[in-house]
Amino acid sequence: MQTSTRNTVLLNRSRTAVWHPCTQMKHHETLPIVPIARAQGCWLYDCDGRRYLDAVSSWWVNLFGHAEPRINAALIAQLQTLEHVMLAGFTHEPVVALSERLSALTGGTLGHCFYGSDGASATEIALKMSFHYWRNNGQPDKTGFISLAGSYHGETLGALSVTDVALFKDTYAPLLRHSAQVPSPDWRQAAAGVSPRDHALHCARALERHLGQHHTRTAALIVEPLVQGATGMAMYDAEYLRQARALCDRYSVHLIADEIMTGFGRTGTFFACEQADITADFLCLSKGITGGYLPLSVVLTREPVYQAFYADSVTRGFLHSHSYTGNALACRAALATLDIFEQDQVIAANRDKAQRMTAAAEPLAAHPRVRNFRTTGMIWAFEVDGADADFSRRFFEAALARELLLRPIGNTVYFMPPYVISDEEIELLATRTREALDATP
Repeated sequence: MQTSTRNTVLLNRSRTAVWHPCTQMKHHETLPIVPIARAQGCWLYDCDGRRYLDAVSSWWVNLFGHAEPRINAALIAQLQTLEHVMLAGFTHEPVVALSERLSALTGGTLGHCFYGSDGASATEIALKMSFHYWRNNGQPDKTGFISLAGSYHGETLGALSVTDVALFKDTYAPLLRHSAQVPSPDWRQAAAGVSPRDHALHCARALERHLGQHHTRTAALIVEPLVQGATGMAMYDAEYLRQARALCDRYSVHLIADEIMTGFGRTGTFFACEQADITADFLCLSKGITGGYLPLSVVLTREPVYQAFYADSVTRGFLHSHSYTGNALACRAALATLDIFEQDQVIAANRDKAQRMTAAAEPLAAHPRVRNFRTTGMIWAFEVDGADADFSRRFFEAALARELLLRPIGNTVYFMPPYVISDEEIELLATRTREALDATP
């Protein structure tokens, strides 16, 4: 990819001073870092005005496009009154209002909100809260955790302990606490002729066997509802969630729903768990919660969990904190995001948009190198036959050359665009992805 002097200066400064995440920096000796000067709607623009369609929502966070006027206005207004105050012993209107609205979205079942800064923090909070709940309730042996094979829940040590992606986990294995993994209901792994629902039931029986043997020492099961993201957009039937909820109830084990990626409409309903008509004991949210503007995460939980910590003794309290917990600006951005969902009837609009995207992608799905083309809500994914270890980087470059930001996970290419993507942009994304695939050996 050719770069101008302005772009080159910025990317060289970045390469020298910034250690980029999830990146082998040596690769950038030949693969340029992309300098972004501004953004609008679904598009990112470099210093020369070259544009890139943000087809992955800037790591799955941007819901309503960049520079959304209503979120901008909400943040500007909040800046005039309060930018931040510590939440230990203090409170403010944005965090109270956000907590009330999030609780209402669960029908009031999850009535208590505990805030963090990012998705991994939310996972840490839920794991610690579950562990501490059982200790406070006189069952200190319930310290173990279960996750699905191929799961991803973050990269801090607790979150990484329940993650099952070797690329992230293997190096740090000596630092991590052991957890158990049970088979994933990922329908790609189903035997020939077995439906996604029947495969989900098969995997639920494996979970039942594990809980039957280990429930007395198990605190919680943590799942990514409906779609396991970082393992390659593994999609599964909602029946697994129904079975998991019933099994957790039977064996007195908490269910943690990691909706950090799947929440806020990404799977076709506001929360993915709605499609199974279940409520988890802990609901982890982040990414889209502020529309992609500011770091924020939250864990919602039930009244009995809250009451287990409510006591005179400090040691029975949940002693976890972040300096920016419940940041007023981030909460205000989240409130503006919830307003947009209501004002624009986003969930219903997305159903129509998803149909148009799927139709536009039919020629891509029929490509001879494409396997397992699949969709859940506003997520599309497929595998590429014949892809080697360097495929993702080559495809990334081919996509950039065609004005697309696409970041494959191994040989899995996926779309997770902002919800404001237009019909014209949908056609461009589908057509140029096929072109990039043809250009990538």
